[in-house]
Amino acid sequence: VTMEMKDSGSVVLTAYHPHSPARIPGVEQGFVQDIPPSHSPASRKSLSRCRRINRMLSNESVPPAFSRSNSQASVDSTSMEDFWCEVESIKESREDGSEEAMLSEFKPADEGELEAEWLQDVGLSTLISGAEEEDGQALLSTLTRTQAAAVQKRYNTYTQTLRKKNKHTVRDVRDIFGTSDSSPTFETVPVSPVSPNGIQLPGQKPVWKSVSSKSCLDCGIDKGSPSITEELSYDVSFSESITVLPKTQEWPKNQRFKKEDSALPKFVVRRSRFGLTEVGDLSAEDMKKIRYLSLIELAAFYDALGVELKRNRAERVRGRENGLFGVPLTVLLENDQKKVPGVKVPLIFQKLLLKLEETGLETEGILRVPGSASRVKNLHQELEAKFYEDTFDWDQVRNNDAAGLLKTFIRELPSPLFTVEYLPAFITLVEKISKIKLQLQALHLLIMLMPEANRDTAKAFLQFLKKVVANEGKNKMSLWNVSMIVAPNLFIYKGKRANQQEMQAAATTAHIVRLLIRYQDILWTVPSFLISQVRKMNEAAMNSKRQLMFDKGVRKLLRRKTMERERPERPEGAVTFPYLQSDIPEGVIRVYAPLHSKVSMAIQLNGQTKAKDILARFHCENSRGSSQNVRGQIQSLHEIGGNIGQHCLDPEAFMLDVYRANPHAEWVIKPKAT
Repeated sequence: VTMEMKDSGSVVLTAYHPHSPARIPGVEQGFVQDIPPSHSPASRKSLSRCRRINRMLSNESVPPAFSRSNSQASVDSTSMEDFWCEVESIKESREDGSEEAMLSEFKPADEGELEAEWLQDVGLSTLISGAEEEDGQALLSTLTRTQAAAVQKRYNTYTQTLRKKNKHTVRDVRDIFGTSDSSPTFETVPVSPVSPNGIQLPGQKPVWKSVSSKSCLDCGIDKGSPSITEELSYDVSFSESITVLPKTQEWPKNQRFKKEDSALPKFVVRRSRFGLTEVGDLSAEDMKKIRYLSLIELAAFYDALGVELKRNRAERVRGRENGLFGVPLTVLLENDQKKVPGVKVPLIFQKLLLKLEETGLETEGILRVPGSASRVKNLHQELEAKFYEDTFDWDQVRNNDAAGLLKTFIRELPSPLFTVEYLPAFITLVEKISKIKLQLQALHLLIMLMPEANRDTAKAFLQFLKKVVANEGKNKMSLWNVSMIVAPNLFIYKGKRANQQEMQAAATTAHIVRLLIRYQDILWTVPSFLISQVRKMNEAAMNSKRQLMFDKGVRKLLRRKTMERERPERPEGAVTFPYLQSDIPEGVIRVYAPLHSKVSMAIQLNGQTKAKDILARFHCENSRGSSQNVRGQIQSLHEIGGNIGQHCLDPEAFMLDVYRANPHAEWVIKPKAT
């Protein structure tokens, strides 16, 4: 059944229940007021109405209202009761005016315009403008075969659309990439053969084996987990490793989710010799390139699976420019950074999470049992007036009311936390991809391409939800319970054109949230194949600049030779390039520690030297001379410059391998950015 619930603020909620028979008359009138006490008569009335709606929705004797996809997932109707009650609660909060309807403007777009936006989003605007930009050429030079095919496919669609419209002369791709075939190809980076680390060739079927090692990032199930653990390799791109799957693969029909936590497989990511890299370990400039590459890889991954990668057109958001609720995340952070420099998660969001972590994790039904609508509304207004003045009394806030404020903050964001452009991609990864491992890989790329503010805020939220689930014994909130409550707050978008595609199935969105919570440590780890591509991209850009500088130097020298009979000696103090000459022997690095008493040290590397060994040596040498403040800080070894912007190294990284990958880097010990 499709339920469209409309209010005076032009808010449209669209939801689909997998067992739904047909539209239920009177559902729109079936909402009651949100009363906090769980044992009050009104509360029991609301709960019983939720159950009646679920029984009506689960009547399978009537044919479905519309055809669902082959992999449309479903669960028993009683397990979705919390979801539909949460939808009712959201509806009530909007009807009573406690939430403002921040509307977004959409404009219809044809396929060519969407592809043009995609090319711009992946950093290839040069293909549209015609300019020969160094960054665009560097990016193209790093693409794998499947990634290049994905770019080529979308560029062809863009040019064909423009030719039909006869807007202007479009350059032929053969002129851009120097190919003579009518089906142009990009120069791609070959995939390396199998290494001692166990990297899979794309032409071979991956073999998943049971592993048990401390060298893995473990992100599995705490109790009742399956006996077999799957090892994930991030050394080869997802799209390359999936090309062996048959193109005509049929997805299982009527796939059903099992709500038990033990139904989720256990995954581990084995550390390569370079260690693991978290999102915050790379510089902002390199993460921007990771985003470009992730979007290209996502398109290639969906293409390899034969799944259409749908996206909404980027919307123009009309949000508030000040305040706390209904303010775009970027604006909110700009305001917060004036108060706390460098903050990455909005202060109000952090405070709500802290309040709940301190007093609410053991509260029974936390997140599920609603707070008082009138109290939440009053607290909402009081926070707007007093939060930045530090005069708000947090002791007066009850746990369920704090949970209500937290969910209100998320719902009132002018753009969804997981971005309106790729909400369809989140839904598709479950509806069209049956294997959880493949779902996880698609979800991983979607996280990588999120804007920084959204990704950091989502991470803080998911870390809190993980703590809620960890206290299930006292709060009675399992992973599935939490996922059902959170899903409608994240995936029911309140723009003018909220539609069925944004919210097709309750079970689908709940399953996505479940994956986000369970595997968040994996999802916020940057795949090593993307880091390798960033290194290649930076090297290509450096070589281009170096060649440009060389050409300028040659022209200058030729002009000088026309004026002088003899070539002058190299003047004293001339600029030199440290990466072209070095007085440091092979395999020896000089490590700098500006906050320590001994600020530098030359260290001979061998095949077993790890980053943590270098840190331990500095700690030993400086245990007496360093200040108490420095000794109390957690220090990390950073790789800076060369073919990377800045990279906080995993303590388990083997330094000789990192050094050989980036011999021109500097090595600095300093506190890790948080």
